Amino acid sequence: MKKNKLTSGFKKLAFTLFLMFIGPVILYQAFSNIGHQWYYFVLAIGLIVCILSIFTLFSGIKSIINHIFDKD
Repeated sequence: MKKNKLTSGFKKLAFTLFLMFIGPVILYQAFSNIGHQWYYFVLAIGLIVCILSIFTLFSGIKSIINHIFDKD
């Protein structure tokens, strides 16, 4: 059970690393094409991915911290 929390935390951090690279790339593409009809859609997707990466970062760190300081 304890190992599951640690593995889950590291999986979340690996997914966060992926999102931290993809989010800014999507935002860069959105800002490169300001006049395009899909600008707001791509911008919204980029912002959602960046916010999701921050959420998964804290969630992964919390899982690892809970594993380290768990008293069971």
